[in-house]
Formats: sequence, C-alpha cells, structure tokens
Amino acid sequence: MKVLIVEDEPLAAERLVELLGQYDASLEILAPIDSVKQAIEWFSQNHFADLVFMDIELADGISFEIFKSVMVTVPIIFTTAYDHYAVQAFKVNSVDYLLKPFDLKDITLAMEKYHTHYDQAQYKKQLITLKNVLKSLEKEVEPDFKSRFVVKVGEHIKAIDIENILFFYSEHKATFTKTVDNKKYLLDYSLDKLEQLVDPAEYFRVNRKYLVCLRAVEDIISYSNSRLKLILKNCNPTQDILVSRDRVSDFKIWLDS
Repeated sequence: MKVLIVEDEPLAAERLVELLGQYDASLEILAPIDSVKQAIEWFSQNHFADLVFMDIELADGISFEIFKSVMVTVPIIFTTAYDHYAVQAFKVNSVDYLLKPFDLKDITLAMEKYHTHYDQAQYKKQLITLKNVLKSLEKEVEPDFKSRFVVKVGEHIKAIDIENILFFYSEHKATFTKTVDNKKYLLDYSLDKLEQLVDPAEYFRVNRKYLVCLRAVEDIISYSNSRLKLILKNCNPTQDILVSRDRVSDFKIWLDS
C-alpha cells in the first residue's frame, strides 16, 4: 500500500512516517511533498497513491487550493493544528481529520476508518464489475449442447440427430432414447448427465425416469394431488408418465417459456 505525505514541516513529516511505520511496517511511504505547487504537479502527472496524509496549511497556501487545480481521487486524511477547517475537509474526499499533535492511537483509528469505508467501497465496485463481466460472457458464449448421439445397433454404429429424439428414459438400470420413428436405442449416459448435454429450453426432466422433449408431449392431464400426467408420442399408452409433484411448477413455467 502506497501512502503519500503532504507536509511542509520536516519534523511533523518525520513523526508521521514514524507512526505509520509503527502501525504497519509494510506501508510504502512516498517522498514527502511540502507545497501546494508541488502537490498539484504530482497529481497532474498521474502518480499513484492509495492514501494521502495532507497537512492543511502548507508553505505556499492552503491545501484546499490543490483540489481547485487538479482532480484528486485518492482518499485523504487531513492533518492540522486547527479545527476550523473540518467542514471544508469533508467537502472533498476526506477519510478523516486529525488534529496535531496526534499519536499512534489516532493513526490507528484513522487507518481503520480508511480500511472500513474505502476498502469496502472498492470491493463492492470490483464485485459489480465482475458480475457485469460474467453477465456479458453468459450472453456472448453459447452453451455447448450435443447435436447428436452415437449408438450401437448390433455390429453397427449409428448417429442420431437430437432433432429426432423425443425423450430419454431409464429402465432396468439402463438409459434409452425413443425417436420420432419409434425406435429405441441404448445410451451410455445417465439421465443426470443427459440433463447437462441437452438444451433445457427443449428438454425437461419430469421425474427420476424421464427426460422429455417438448415436441414429444401430445397431451397433459390433471392428476391426483396436483400432479400432471403426460401422454407422449411413441410411448406405451398404458405407461403413466407423471410429473413429479416438486417439479410441476417449473414444468408449467417451462411450457410457457
């Protein structure tokens, strides 16, 4: 962390450096600046500091003149022997206002105030930026869903386009798919894995055993206990395909999306 000291009294500057070292020896203290003119030049040249300790009365004027000449975005902890500048200090980006002479306790409280307010503000700003980046990436990157599945038919290998698959289902601890031409094929995927491989806008896991395509649904019937029964294309009509009770609400949203 870089700390700039703006102070025209050499002894006061040395004392401040000493106190900051006692507070945190890892702080990088930049060479002290002792005038309004020099401070304006420093900030104009886009030098970087994380925090500034700034005396209000400098050799060539009041430090508030700095803010009239150049934009200062760094947090400031003002130091002064007079308390009548407090209102002016808090009109600029002031973190705290220390009256001379101050000690290690005063420095510690001021630094804690800086970390509490400024670090949290920076964190929130960075978090918002990160969320915006992630949202942009979500919009720009298309999900990588499978366009076909490879199955084995006897001694032959066959590729089935996703457009020809009506639903996936589990039976006797195996996973199968049923196609638009009423063919049944064994797959090497679990239903849990298939949920990640197909477009959720087109396929919905209605229960533990069925992952259904929207175009496969021929009819939806109200069932007992607020459940729904599905009639699927190319599915045994005696087979009850029920939407799990805890998925009924999401299923209706999926239908209406």
